[in-house]
Amino acid sequence: MTISDKQADLAGPGIGTYEEVAEALPSNYKSLLTPRETMEALFEVKRYIEDGLARELNLMMAQVPLIVDESSGVNDYLDRDGSRTPVEFPCGLGLETPVRAQVVQAATKWKRMALRTFDCQVGQGINTDMKAVRKDYFLDHDHSAYVDQWDWERVITADQRNLEFLTDVVQRIWKVLHGAQAHAEGLFPQLKDDRYPSPPEELTFLHAEEILDMYPDLPRKQRETRILQDFPAVFIYGIGWPLEDGYPHEMRAADYDDWVTETVTKNGKLMHGLNGDILVWNHVTKRRHELTSMGVRVTKETLVQQLEMSGQMDFLDLPYHQAIMNDRIPLSIGGGIGQSRTYMYLLKKAHLGEVSVTVWPKVLKEISAAKNIHVLE
Repeated sequence: MTISDKQADLAGPGIGTYEEVAEALPSNYKSLLTPRETMEALFEVKRYIEDGLARELNLMMAQVPLIVDESSGVNDYLDRDGSRTPVEFPCGLGLETPVRAQVVQAATKWKRMALRTFDCQVGQGINTDMKAVRKDYFLDHDHSAYVDQWDWERVITADQRNLEFLTDVVQRIWKVLHGAQAHAEGLFPQLKDDRYPSPPEELTFLHAEEILDMYPDLPRKQRETRILQDFPAVFIYGIGWPLEDGYPHEMRAADYDDWVTETVTKNGKLMHGLNGDILVWNHVTKRRHELTSMGVRVTKETLVQQLEMSGQMDFLDLPYHQAIMNDRIPLSIGGGIGQSRTYMYLLKKAHLGEVSVTVWPKVLKEISAAKNIHVLE
C-alpha cells in the first residue's frame, strides 16, 4: 500500500490567510507579564524543564548542529512529500567542490546517531537546545520560520518498544511541563488568572483511531479541536498509519517514528503506531496547540516497511538509513518539545513573537499591534 502525498491535504484546513489570523487572535488582550518579566520567566522555565528532563529521562545536554551536509541524509524533511525543503547553500572557501550545507529543520535523525557518538547506554540519552529554520511555514501567531526545540533521544531495549513504555515516558515529560507551570506561577503570581486555567495534572491518552470513531464527520484538525473541549491536554497515539477512513491522522516522515507496528486491538479494530503528539487547549488564543511530537524510533524492518508505503525506498542508500539497516546505531525513543510553543502556553501568551525573536511579515505585525500584541524585534 502506498500513501498518496495528496492525502495530507485532506487533514483539514488551518489558518491560511491573514484575514483568518486577524479573526483568530484574541480581542481585549493584555499580556500578564511585561517584556522584561517575560524574559525572566522564560529562562526560569527553560532551566526548570532542562533539569526536569535530565532527571526524569536520564538525559545529558549535548551540542547539536545548526547545519548538516546535504549528502548525509540526517536532515528532517518533516513530511513525506518533500514539500517543506530546507535552506541550502554551498560553503567552504577554496574547495573545488563546496560542501552542500543545509540548515536543519529538526535534529531528529542526527540525535539517534549521536547516541553512539556519546556512548549512551540503555536508559541513557541526550537533550539538545536545537535551533532550526523552516522556511515553508505560513507565518502566523503560532508558526514561525525560526524553530527552537528540546530535541532529545534515549537508548532503549527491544522489549521496551511498546505502548506502555511510550506512555510512561510521555507522563514523565508532562510531569516536567506541569511542574514548570507551577514554578513560573510561584515566581510570577499574576500568571494565575481565572481566564486562563493552568494545565491539568494528568494527560488524557487516546489513539487517533478512537478520535476518528468519536468524530467521523470532522477533518483531522477539527477532530483535535473538538476533543480538546472535553480534555484540555491529550496525547494522541498512532500518527502516520492510515486509519479506518483510509487516511492517516497526519502525514509523518517515514524514517524516524515507528507508525506501522501493531499495538493494540480496541472495539475489534487493530491499531498501529508507537508515536504521538501532546496537544493542549490554549485558553488565550482559543486554539489547539501542539507542544511535542515524539515516538519510538524505527527498526530496520519497520524502516523498510514505512519507506515502501511512502514511496521513498531510495532513501535506503543514505548514510543515516544504512546505519539503521546495519545495526550501527541503537534502538531509541525520542522527540522534540517546542520551546517557544511551551513558553507561549505556560506564560499565557497570544503570539510566538512575544517569547522569541524572528522575522514576521509587516501585515502580521500590524494585525498583532491592533490587538495589543507586541512582538519582540
